[in-house]
Amino acid sequence: MDFRENLRRKQSGAVAIITALALVVLVGFAGLALDGGHLYLTKTELQNAADACALAASYELTGSPIPADNFTRGENAGKTVGTQNNVDFQGGAINAADIDVEFAPTLDGPWVSAASATGTSRYVRCTITEDGITPWFMQVMGFGDQTVRALATATLSPSQNNCAIPMALCTDPAASAPNFGYVKGNWYGMNFEESGPTDELTGNFRWIDFDPSNVTPGCSGGGAQELACLLNGAGQCSLPPVGPSSCTTTSPAEPGCVGQTGSAQAIGKAFNSRFGICQGGSACSNSELMSSPPDFTGFAYTTTTWPLGRDAYSGSSGGASNLQSARSARLPVQSSAKPPGTGSATTGQLTTYGADRRLVTVPFVDCEDFTGGAPQYAPIRGYACVLLLHPYDKAPGGTVKVSAEFLGASNVPGSPCATSGAVGSATSVGPLVPALVQ
Repeated sequence: MDFRENLRRKQSGAVAIITALALVVLVGFAGLALDGGHLYLTKTELQNAADACALAASYELTGSPIPADNFTRGENAGKTVGTQNNVDFQGGAINAADIDVEFAPTLDGPWVSAASATGTSRYVRCTITEDGITPWFMQVMGFGDQTVRALATATLSPSQNNCAIPMALCTDPAASAPNFGYVKGNWYGMNFEESGPTDELTGNFRWIDFDPSNVTPGCSGGGAQELACLLNGAGQCSLPPVGPSSCTTTSPAEPGCVGQTGSAQAIGKAFNSRFGICQGGSACSNSELMSSPPDFTGFAYTTTTWPLGRDAYSGSSGGASNLQSARSARLPVQSSAKPPGTGSATTGQLTTYGADRRLVTVPFVDCEDFTGGAPQYAPIRGYACVLLLHPYDKAPGGTVKVSAEFLGASNVPGSPCATSGAVGSATSVGPLVPALVQ
């Protein structure tokens, strides 16, 4: 045996060893790429779900102090929205049990459950955990199941655009922002004739048309039919926080300028849907309540049911339930407040289909500008939070009365109202909307 043959024999098996070592390295790189990518994607999916959860829950952080029932609703809303997202390449559902919703008065905590939250807890945090993620390759390297967690925190902040229903409070020419002469807790109303050419409006409230020259997308018919569509839904959105100093009479109207309405005959049914009132029979079908959601309560406030005549949101009068108590109890509308031939949602239906529908955002409008020639446009001066007090009250002669309680400017921290829109800067004056802060 010569030297070269002996050397070849000593080197036999070296290729297998090098290949084995190389495979380990290759598996490691594959694990880092594929398993790491899998975990990163899972983290992204969970983060999207956590963001959605926090935004949905923060919508309920309204009031000063925040009612205890709001925290429970916020937790339920956050978990409901969170579970509508998927994970693991969108192939697996996120379970409600994997979502923790907590509340705190500041970003530094202390973070507590909905049951322990106090009326000053203006921040909500959603934490979503996905465990038991088995590596595809890294388990060869000794790695076991992995856990991924995502966190998001939200609160309510002033907006740069928002949604509002097609009603307005007329400003006092001698008054200034933020309340324009209105007193928190006081009741304000309007009376009008449904069939009049200009509704013969009297009082502080007005029906308005946010876009007189166009029909809102998703609605049809224009005029009162369009306004009814907005009342059934979330209202008119993408509105500016304020309008110009004055409006011209050119058409279409400038952004932030609103018009008067004509006949309001098609509005009553949509308005009353917010009180859980539906047409025909003595009961509401679930499909009706799904298409036109009611508030958590339909309890009507008049000087008969609430002798105090003000502060129905959180006050007390004659032992009747204020709005916060009525919502917690899911009180239906009284039979005496329903128009003839209509039905009403039950307590069970209000629990299932109820939403925030009577605490609404409406603009302050300089109604003096409506006194000019046609077309008549008036500027938005700001936004208010109001409580719709009672259903569409139509007298036998055709006169209609609608009333609301003024609850302050809607951009003030602690406002009972929240709406949807784009979050603004520190100087924004729009109504409060959900905003991610962490």
